[in-house]
Amino acid sequence: MSKRDLLSVTDLDVSDIWWIFELTDSILNKEQTGEVYLPLAKKSVGLIFQKPSTRTRISFEVGIQQLGGHSVFLRQDEIQFGQRESIEDIARTLSQYLDLLIARTYSHKDIELLAKFASIPVINALSDLFHPAQVLSDVYTIWKKKGKVKGLNLTYIGDGGNNISQSLLLISAMMGINITIATPPEYMPAEKIISLAEKISFNSGSLIKITHNPLESAYEADIIYTDVWTSMGQEEEERVREKIFAPYQVNTEVLNTAKNDSLVMHCLPAHRGQEITAEVLDSNHSIVFEQARNKLLVQKGILVFLNQ
Repeated sequence: MSKRDLLSVTDLDVSDIWWIFELTDSILNKEQTGEVYLPLAKKSVGLIFQKPSTRTRISFEVGIQQLGGHSVFLRQDEIQFGQRESIEDIARTLSQYLDLLIARTYSHKDIELLAKFASIPVINALSDLFHPAQVLSDVYTIWKKKGKVKGLNLTYIGDGGNNISQSLLLISAMMGINITIATPPEYMPAEKIISLAEKISFNSGSLIKITHNPLESAYEADIIYTDVWTSMGQEEEERVREKIFAPYQVNTEVLNTAKNDSLVMHCLPAHRGQEITAEVLDSNHSIVFEQARNKLLVQKGILVFLNQ
């Protein structure tokens, strides 16, 4: 298999996604039966993180170790990504030492440049545009809980222009999930991403809706998904965002509008009392910690998929 990168879910096709899910289940089954499975033995995986990370970094590092590989964490103050040395030269150099590279960058253009000049697979561990590994594990979680994905109604409430919302929009369109984005007018997903999702949905049958009414968006929802109102790098906007997004809180009123067996998802960290109430986050509808657990499982599937 030639080098492949995962910068956006659209770098995959639907069969690739199901293949990753099958690999995930296969790896889990091997672990549960005690079978030794070390596909990354003698492999080294680099991690470049410009932004802080808890779940994504730890789950990738643990997953690499469990698959027999060795992780090398490259601190921003050491590598000075794109400052001390050009991204092109970093990509070329690290390709001489490593077998895969995982990067979390502020700018999606930087990770595209990294992938362009690296001769090894590059995984986007979050950029300003996309978070593909996260939404792959999200859809896997939905599939495991609901037994299907096609035809389900997913509602995302919050910042429509962040990396989670935009990635959910694309993967939902690919997988035939009906998606509604409820967001203030000034925080819509990028027009080019909406257009791409609509184009993809012609084949899958996915229904896409953008609204500014959170209660209306939750009607008959199978899944309600939210994320923080202020992402990393937007801290100066926090007070303004809190006022604008206040009507977009996922609370009991919103939950009661959805289906009786609806699921509540959040990629974490959660700000209790802001984008979601503690009552909803800790309710029987919430699967946020199962969602977090599945990041480890699916990311192992991604690593094996790209390593083939």
